[in-house]
Amino acid sequence: MIPLSVLDLSPIVSGGSAAESLRNSVDLARRAEELGYHRFWVAQHHLTPGVAAAAPSVLATAIAEATSRIRVGPAAVLMGYISPVVAAEQFGTLAHLHPDRVDLGLGRSGTTKLAEVVGQVPDAQLTVWEQLNRILIPVDAGSYFEQVQAILDFVDGTGPYHAVAAEHARLQVWIHGSTPGESARVAGALGLPFGAAYHFAPDAAFDAIAAYRAAFVPSQRLAEPYVAVSADVVVAETTAAARELASGYGQWVLGVRSSTGAPPYPSPAEVAAFPWTERQRASVADRVAAQFVGAPEEVAAGLAELRDKAGADEVVVTTITHDHDARVRSYELLAAAWGTPG
Repeated sequence: MIPLSVLDLSPIVSGGSAAESLRNSVDLARRAEELGYHRFWVAQHHLTPGVAAAAPSVLATAIAEATSRIRVGPAAVLMGYISPVVAAEQFGTLAHLHPDRVDLGLGRSGTTKLAEVVGQVPDAQLTVWEQLNRILIPVDAGSYFEQVQAILDFVDGTGPYHAVAAEHARLQVWIHGSTPGESARVAGALGLPFGAAYHFAPDAAFDAIAAYRAAFVPSQRLAEPYVAVSADVVVAETTAAARELASGYGQWVLGVRSSTGAPPYPSPAEVAAFPWTERQRASVADRVAAQFVGAPEEVAAGLAELRDKAGADEVVVTTITHDHDARVRSYELLAAAWGTPG
């Protein structure tokens, strides 16, 4: 069975706090290691009410210190928000302290497009979300290819400048993407592993994988393409129980696709009271349909089908529920059904 890994957003639930969510992420990482999961990746989202994962270098460090085997890292550091040297130094430092356990995942996430309009489009013509992003995005970041190549040079010690905190760090650099665009092409051209965000863009993920494979050039890091495909998952003892736990997902995705970003994950009472419109339901139907919800064997079979369709070498799962214990239990049930070596 191919490896099973975790992508965690440190979700903030209705009535909860960022501090509680971050502690829950560390707790989940410890449990994931015990259960035999291969990696524990953390997200990077800024100015988002329902996600506490905003500082992946800090959170990944806390998780690495709390565990001993599982690989840790970001999925992904958003390069529109940070310079290549700082990304390399942060995760190079972590890899020197925890060699052969650290992944440095890199992503674009649309920030380059926003950077291109800074200073050209008046604030009044931007959405609220774009205005917030303008606070964060440097305008002189260079192309994505150049950013990634610079990080590789810092790690390898082959560039014109030497970042000693990163140099020769035993870490693995990844590219993450959701469309058959620049991220997939850069991952292939530089011979890096690719994380395909099926959970975020189910309609485009397979095309992204195809573009990555088409662009792939063997490198000193990777002789053949390596793909990890991600999925949103909720598992419980019964299908009915899993569906109840997952009932807030559509409402949460609706917020993700709004100008304010993901809201705190709703409680069952808030889910029951939410005044859905048909238009709103249609706007999140793709994500809801792509979520794997059910009893353990049912979900494991669905993920195996996704793995086969994607030709993936690894499956990465994200689970969000209002109750943390139910979230941990979902990972436990899935690990047993998948056959992780925990």
